[in-house]
Amino acid sequence: MKDVGFVLVQELPEPEVAEQEETAVAAGNQNSLVLWNDDYNTFDHVINCLVKYLKKTVAEAEEIAHIVHNKGKCVIMEGSKPDLVEYYNMLKLEGLTVTIE
Repeated sequence: MKDVGFVLVQELPEPEVAEQEETAVAAGNQNSLVLWNDDYNTFDHVINCLVKYLKKTVAEAEEIAHIVHNKGKCVIMEGSKPDLVEYYNMLKLEGLTVTIE
Protein backbone atom coordinates (compact mmCIF):
# COMPACT_ATOMS: atom_id res chain seq x y z
CA MET A 1 0.00 0.00 0.00
CA LYS A 2 1.08 3.55 -0.53
CA ASP A 3 0.10 6.63 1.41
CA VAL A 4 -1.61 9.26 -0.76
CA GLY A 5 -2.58 11.64 1.98
CA PHE A 6 -5.59 10.53 3.94
CA VAL A 7 -6.41 7.38 1.95
CA LEU A 8 -4.32 4.24 1.63
CA VAL A 9 -4.52 2.71 -1.82
CA GLN A 10 -3.51 -0.87 -2.52
CA GLU A 11 -2.57 -1.34 -6.15
CA LEU A 12 -3.43 -4.64 -7.81
CA PRO A 13 -0.72 -6.39 -9.79
CA GLU A 14 -1.02 -5.82 -13.54
CA PRO A 15 -1.68 -9.51 -14.44
CA GLU A 16 -4.90 -9.57 -12.41
CA VAL A 17 -6.20 -6.46 -14.16
CA ALA A 18 -5.31 -7.87 -17.58
CA GLU A 19 -7.12 -11.13 -16.80
CA GLN A 20 -10.26 -9.26 -15.77
CA GLU A 21 -10.24 -7.26 -19.02
CA GLU A 22 -9.74 -10.39 -21.13
CA THR A 23 -12.61 -12.13 -19.33
CA ALA A 24 -14.93 -9.17 -19.97
CA VAL A 25 -14.02 -9.11 -23.66
CA ALA A 26 -14.49 -12.88 -23.94
CA ALA A 27 -17.97 -12.62 -22.42
CA GLY A 28 -18.94 -10.37 -25.34
CA ASN A 29 -21.65 -8.45 -23.50
CA GLN A 30 -19.54 -6.76 -20.85
CA ASN A 31 -18.84 -3.07 -21.12
CA SER A 32 -17.09 -0.71 -18.74
CA LEU A 33 -18.15 2.69 -17.46
CA VAL A 34 -14.92 4.67 -17.27
CA LEU A 35 -14.39 7.85 -15.25
CA TRP A 36 -11.68 10.12 -16.70
CA ASN A 37 -9.55 12.78 -15.08
CA ASP A 38 -10.33 16.35 -16.07
CA ASP A 39 -9.31 19.85 -15.08
CA TYR A 40 -12.63 21.15 -13.80
CA ASN A 41 -14.28 18.66 -11.40
CA THR A 42 -13.21 18.78 -7.77
CA PHE A 43 -12.45 15.72 -5.67
CA ASP A 44 -15.48 16.54 -3.51
CA HIS A 45 -17.84 16.74 -6.49
CA VAL A 46 -16.57 13.43 -7.94
CA ILE A 47 -16.83 11.71 -4.54
CA ASN A 48 -20.34 13.05 -3.94
CA CYS A 49 -21.53 11.86 -7.38
CA LEU A 50 -20.09 8.37 -6.89
CA VAL A 51 -21.78 8.08 -3.50
CA LYS A 52 -25.12 9.49 -4.71
CA TYR A 53 -25.50 7.69 -8.04
CA LEU A 54 -23.35 4.56 -7.82
CA LYS A 55 -24.01 3.96 -4.10
CA LYS A 56 -20.28 3.78 -3.34
CA THR A 57 -19.13 4.31 0.23
CA VAL A 58 -17.21 7.50 0.90
CA ALA A 59 -14.01 5.45 1.26
CA GLU A 60 -14.61 3.68 -2.08
CA ALA A 61 -15.39 6.98 -3.81
CA GLU A 62 -12.26 8.62 -2.37
CA GLU A 63 -10.13 5.72 -3.60
CA ILE A 64 -11.65 5.96 -7.10
CA ALA A 65 -11.07 9.74 -7.16
CA HIS A 66 -7.41 9.25 -6.30
CA ILE A 67 -6.97 6.52 -8.93
CA VAL A 68 -8.51 8.81 -11.56
CA HIS A 69 -6.28 11.68 -10.45
CA ASN A 70 -3.09 9.59 -10.48
CA LYS A 71 -3.72 7.26 -13.44
CA GLY A 72 -6.01 9.36 -15.61
CA LYS A 73 -8.99 7.01 -15.54
CA CYS A 74 -10.73 4.26 -13.59
CA VAL A 75 -13.36 1.66 -14.46
CA ILE A 76 -16.17 2.46 -12.04
CA MET A 77 -18.77 -0.08 -13.20
CA GLU A 78 -19.08 -3.05 -15.52
CA GLY A 79 -22.15 -4.53 -17.17
CA SER A 80 -24.18 -4.57 -20.34
CA LYS A 81 -24.29 -1.34 -22.32
CA PRO A 82 -28.02 -0.78 -21.70
CA ASP A 83 -27.45 -1.10 -17.95
CA LEU A 84 -24.54 1.37 -18.00
CA VAL A 85 -26.25 4.04 -20.10
CA GLU A 86 -28.43 5.21 -17.20
CA TYR A 87 -25.40 5.78 -14.97
CA TYR A 88 -23.45 7.36 -17.84
CA ASN A 89 -26.27 9.89 -18.38
CA MET A 90 -26.56 10.77 -14.68
CA LEU A 91 -22.82 11.33 -14.31
CA LYS A 92 -22.62 13.32 -17.58
CA LEU A 93 -25.42 15.59 -16.33
CA GLU A 94 -23.29 16.24 -13.24
CA GLY A 95 -20.41 17.29 -15.49
CA LEU A 96 -18.20 14.23 -15.00
CA THR A 97 -16.11 12.94 -17.89
CA VAL A 98 -17.26 9.35 -18.49
CA THR A 99 -17.29 6.93 -21.39
CA ILE A 100 -18.69 3.46 -22.03
CA GLU A 101 -16.12 1.09 -23.49
